[in-house]
Amino acid sequence: MLHHAGRAGTPPGTSVAVRRPLPLPVLGKACVVGLLAGVCATVFAPLLLVRWAALLLVCIGAAIWLAPTRGRWLGAALFGLGWAAVQAHAGLALQLPAGGPSIDVALQGRVVSLPEHGPRGTRFRFQVDDVPAMPAALRGRQVALGWYDEPRAAADGRRLTLQAGARWALQARVRPPRGLVNPGGFDAEAFALRQRLAGSGYLRAPGQARALGEPTGLPAWRERMADAIAEQVGGHGRRFVQALALGDTRGLSQADWDDLRALGLSHLVAISGFHVGVVAGFAAVLAGVLWRVLPGLGRHWPAPLGAALAAVAAAALYAAAAGFALPTVRTVLMIAVVAAARCARRRATVAQSLSLAALVLLLLDPLAVLAPGFWLSFAGVLWLIWCLPGRETGWLRGFLGAQGVATVALLPLTVALFGQASRAGPLVNLLAIPWWTLVVVPLALLGTALEALVDGAGRWPWQLAAWCFERSWWLFGFAARSELSLWWLPQSSRWALLAALLGVFWLLLPRGVGGRLPALLLCLPLLWPDRQRPPPGAVELLVMDVGQGLAVLVRTARHTLLYDAGPAVEGGFDAGERLVVPTLRALGHGRLDRIVLSHDHLDHSGGLDGVRRAFPATPLQAPRGAVRRGAGACQAGQGWEWDGVAFAFLHPPAGQALGANEGSCVLRIATKQGAILLPGDIERRAEALLLQHTGTALRAEAVIVPHHGSASSSTLAWVQAVQPRLAVVSAGHRNRFKHPRPEVVARWQATGAEVLTTAESGALRIWLGEEGLQVREQRVFARRWWDAAERARSAAILSAVKQAADGPEG
Repeated sequence: MLHHAGRAGTPPGTSVAVRRPLPLPVLGKACVVGLLAGVCATVFAPLLLVRWAALLLVCIGAAIWLAPTRGRWLGAALFGLGWAAVQAHAGLALQLPAGGPSIDVALQGRVVSLPEHGPRGTRFRFQVDDVPAMPAALRGRQVALGWYDEPRAAADGRRLTLQAGARWALQARVRPPRGLVNPGGFDAEAFALRQRLAGSGYLRAPGQARALGEPTGLPAWRERMADAIAEQVGGHGRRFVQALALGDTRGLSQADWDDLRALGLSHLVAISGFHVGVVAGFAAVLAGVLWRVLPGLGRHWPAPLGAALAAVAAAALYAAAAGFALPTVRTVLMIAVVAAARCARRRATVAQSLSLAALVLLLLDPLAVLAPGFWLSFAGVLWLIWCLPGRETGWLRGFLGAQGVATVALLPLTVALFGQASRAGPLVNLLAIPWWTLVVVPLALLGTALEALVDGAGRWPWQLAAWCFERSWWLFGFAARSELSLWWLPQSSRWALLAALLGVFWLLLPRGVGGRLPALLLCLPLLWPDRQRPPPGAVELLVMDVGQGLAVLVRTARHTLLYDAGPAVEGGFDAGERLVVPTLRALGHGRLDRIVLSHDHLDHSGGLDGVRRAFPATPLQAPRGAVRRGAGACQAGQGWEWDGVAFAFLHPPAGQALGANEGSCVLRIATKQGAILLPGDIERRAEALLLQHTGTALRAEAVIVPHHGSASSSTLAWVQAVQPRLAVVSAGHRNRFKHPRPEVVARWQATGAEVLTTAESGALRIWLGEEGLQVREQRVFARRWWDAAERARSAAILSAVKQAADGPEG
């Protein structure tokens, strides 16, 4: 028998213990990364897991995660997949049924947000009482409401008395969450899901609304402090003091936000995590001083623990004053982790604190990954930890290094999330961060603390904070208004973002680790994406989803035209500023070659001023009766050619007086493969004139249905003359005019046309070139599981199947 000797130093025959790999920590960084990956895989997938499968993944994932193995990260990922889906179903269940009608309800509840008062309306969030008397679909839930003045009536002063924290009884019309869907546009449906909103609406009878009690709670305190700042601080700086002290940005105008974005300072005004950290550090220093002054405190509570608890308390109070914005919550969680480790006499690194903060946040609300602040907040700290891991450097060198890392590392995320980057940001931040954070913010918070103790005591710190802010804002104003300060970039794919993140990682590697040129090449698809313009001889149309109105972008190989600019409401929503310009930026347009205004009605021309502010030198054409300053008239017979594509006005005829709708500019766009017709809001009379004078030139492959599908347009003779393959209706979802009318849709369909509406499809992109006519629906192309239109269609199909199964007897 052959005997094997043991290891060196081990007598033969002695058993040797086999080393097994140690299990990963349950709360370790690998498990947090796995959890985040699972959450993202669910949230950003086009379809949502069914509830039973999500619950099964939660159970399986939790079992693997808690088991003592090295595969815990996989269990955390599976748990994240299921947990995000469970929370997603819960969030959707809070909403009114998708696609359902608006409902008129009598509500009682509490104002839980700071009301945003405008010239003609007030917007606020309302928490409905959780009592049997309230509608079952809204009981205990939040809705976003608007209190608007009646048209052509004097402003209602009662709405200005609406205060945060107050209880009200009111009549409202509420509808399910539903947003407009455009390339690069704001996702209102994702925002409603993230905020757990059941719906949105407006007051039906503002005169019958009545207050039920005095404002109470944290929202009331925040508004009281904001009002105190407004009363005691003069000048323009007070609105920024309100923002920096309380996170109250209601006083900031659109011009202020434009300047902040151009300077790369939006994160500071929105109360960054850095501000919270400074406050916590200041509280810890004060606690240390107090323990030195009163040494007897050390007998009851050690000084390090007192400093830790003071830091957490100060950070939590500042986060509460700011309304618990996501960056502040992340910082509070990190500080709490460090404080807990200090109290337990264990060392916690910044990386461990960051990972545990992310773990807690993802467990509490996995849908937080839908918020841009989640990624910017955590990614910024993560990059700093990786690139500056506790190096012993001077404070100035460390500050400059942190700014450089933040500028380069966060560039891909900033571009992907906002479609822009600030060229002035790196330089301006070097001055703004220390001045605002170490001077303005402490003064603003000192004033808030004094005012909370004694009425009127916060006056001088607030005024001094405003004065300090205005001195710096005057200096930054020159940079903000420079054309070179802001860099707009077109929308790109997720793969371009991943490649850019890899490129930035490569760039920030230590010196001598690989070349820098491949890293820069990886960033090119994000920073210089393909703008996908049509080839010469072809044309592309983007019919934007602007609600009840019209805005159409027309692109050839090297030219761009905007036909109408969307609607606007007096003192409120402006589609030009909110929808049209962001869409143009997302498609990479720094200029427009021409704007055509079909006619001067608000649903078509309301957004014009917003568009012209962004593109001031663009030539404008409009009907003669609606010609604005600096505009040329459109009339039949005018035409031009761009890149092999012919443009011609077919209407209105010269020298003939017509009404606003009937006198719309009718634009025909012709290629070798056919034509596209843009008729504005023409009605029966104009259609008859076109049939009489134009004849076969009306034939088109695609057409924008006149007047949003109104019964006063699309006569049978006109429809038969156009005979399109595609008819597009630009109209709002469940609009009060009931556009498009069913008989009009049937008329177009009878000629063989496919009828698509922006209300159901979102923005529609239409191509006409060598490959014929092609169309893309934005809601289908960029599919999201929270999409209201898709969920409404699914519910309708299930309802129809159930009815068929039940039979006529039920």
